[in-house]
Amino acid sequence: MPSPTTIVLFHSAYGLRPAVHAAAGRLREAGHEVHVPDLYEGRTADTVEDGMAIKDEIGRDELLRRAVAAAAPLSDRGLVYAGFSLGGSIAQNLALNDEKARGLLLLHGTSDLPEDAAVDELPVQLHVADPDPFEPHDWLNAWYLRMGRAGADVEVYRYPGAGHLFTDPDLPDHDAEAAGAVWTTALGFLDDIARG
Repeated sequence: MPSPTTIVLFHSAYGLRPAVHAAAGRLREAGHEVHVPDLYEGRTADTVEDGMAIKDEIGRDELLRRAVAAAAPLSDRGLVYAGFSLGGSIAQNLALNDEKARGLLLLHGTSDLPEDAAVDELPVQLHVADPDPFEPHDWLNAWYLRMGRAGADVEVYRYPGAGHLFTDPDLPDHDAEAAGAVWTTALGFLDDIARG
């Protein structure tokens, strides 16, 4: 019998927008428990520039502190960390520092990782536009190799012609076909984790 999966889903630089709640709802309908921390504390952005300004004003260290504070009370359950773009980079940082993490689902974003990063066959799935101005090929190739060296079991799915944040139906980047493929693949990934 599948073991219940608890997911912490982090929003993008746009903040906690309707698309994040919709994604959480989709995951809940599939039987997962999902938490969506608001790292911007109620603020949202209409453009990526405004979102990056909010991110820079809060600061990366404070965003990570808020993310850790949100995830820590749940971490004993063995979390799946997930996130959109900026939220993906935050999710990756937390997952690589949580020995009980069960998985990492990255949508549109990755993060650098320390040379000494080490995990025990952590399942990782990345969904990214191809090309993506924020995740260029050279970077993704290096990231893939470093994650593998760290011990992660990594799958990368690329979506040719899609915009960066293509799963958000309220943004110009949206690509309905690519977004549908993401959720089909991601739900299979989460089901595999739940089955252990």
